[in-house]
Amino acid sequence: MDAGADQTSIAVADAARKGGDIMADYSANALQTLQPGEDLSFVTVEPCRRGLVRHREETGSFLLSGWSPRFCCCCRRDASYTVDFGANIAVPEGETVGEISMAYVIDGSIVPATEMIVTPAAVGEFFNISRAIDVDIWNGCCETLSIRNTSDIPIEVQNGSLKIDRADLYVTR
Repeated sequence: MDAGADQTSIAVADAARKGGDIMADYSANALQTLQPGEDLSFVTVEPCRRGLVRHREETGSFLLSGWSPRFCCCCRRDASYTVDFGANIAVPEGETVGEISMAYVIDGSIVPATEMIVTPAAVGEFFNISRAIDVDIWNGCCETLSIRNTSDIPIEVQNGSLKIDRADLYVTR
């Protein structure tokens, strides 16, 4: 694996293992203050050139396509995406220190097993959160994906990264 690659990223490691790159890469480097229930906004670093991942710039909504190539008339394979998210989060000035969290949201519903929870000791103290998940989508369908503030208070988010890959496709871009 390339020495400059993010060693903690499952999606990067998987792409390197199969000799390819990440299908799609998005970032949220600028400091954002998210209200409870608000999604993190991203900008595109590397778009999916196959049209399987669609993202409107500076929003938090992604559309993942369930399209899969058919190898014979009797096969119906579902699409399987690996989505890897990481960011630094903190309690903003003026808020009471307490538990803060973010989670993946698929088709408008929070996926409970993906909740990333931290409890900072002080306001402005950033913690790194990360989680990678597999998202299976029926062939021919689409699902929306976002990353949401699931805390009861506003949070600050900085240096966010979202990488999306599909191991079932040989040429990812």
